[in-house]
Amino acid sequence: MKIAIIDIGTNTFKLMIVRIHENGEFVVINKEKIPVKLGEGGINNQVISHTPFLRGVKAMATHKATIDRFEVDHVRAFATSAIRSASNGEDFVKRVFDETGIQIETISGDREAELIYYGVNQALDLGGKKVLIMDIGGGSTEFVICDRQTMYWRHSFDLGAARLLEVINPSEPIKKDEIKELKSYLKEELKLLWAACEIHKVDTLVGSSGSFDSLAEMIYYKYHTEENPLVKTEYHFNLKYFEAMYKLLINSNLEKRFKIKGLAAMRVEMIVVAAIMIRFVFKTLDLKAIRLSTFSLKEGMLYDFVKTMKETH
Repeated sequence: MKIAIIDIGTNTFKLMIVRIHENGEFVVINKEKIPVKLGEGGINNQVISHTPFLRGVKAMATHKATIDRFEVDHVRAFATSAIRSASNGEDFVKRVFDETGIQIETISGDREAELIYYGVNQALDLGGKKVLIMDIGGGSTEFVICDRQTMYWRHSFDLGAARLLEVINPSEPIKKDEIKELKSYLKEELKLLWAACEIHKVDTLVGSSGSFDSLAEMIYYKYHTEENPLVKTEYHFNLKYFEAMYKLLINSNLEKRFKIKGLAAMRVEMIVVAAIMIRFVFKTLDLKAIRLSTFSLKEGMLYDFVKTMKETH
């Protein structure tokens, strides 16, 4: 059986096609992503603007053509923050269905955090000690306090990189007072996280895909480390290299960032605010280690699909 999973994010529409065997094991046969920037020009006004709306519909039509080519049996499409919070989100869902026949399921932030946990838990051994998962999207950022057995706390904050860019509207390169403004904004907005980490002590940050992928790739290309993050499901950050990348990013302008090896073009605009957010959380909570999971939401969706399939058969 072939399954297509579409993660309809605020920045990117990601497609993953897998073949599932009867024992529940799967092999990925195709992966594609299309940068859409659905939040452009309207994300903090709770609306999908006209041009991104059309880009999104076109991206879904492109994914549908790929799905047809692979003769897929089931399609699961999940929409997250940009569509969840937009006044015309349902219009987008209807338009995509009318033009492609793909039914999009808009999931809550809580459900998104749960699925991210399932994905990360497949990629690496979370162990028996509590860790903090962080997944930075364009529209929202999810945090999960967990170990390999249990989710103790989870929350989705409307603090995605696209939203933060609109709030701060940083210079190129970002100025010191803009970094300060962003940090004080995050300090206030993440009060629920600080409180949860008072109750559940954690010392490791597990970054889920996205910006963490880019940071790991940048480190790999710059320092020629033996550990290649591109071919594994997990990666351990060297904190000295992470700090060097952070400094490089906050001192770079857009033009320079386009030339950084390992930094995907679609993340060039948002990587600075994402890096500031990661480091701010890491420092505020006095954490000791950062790990990367290359699995995230779509792998969590797949896990959930397979689990449900087993339970109903």
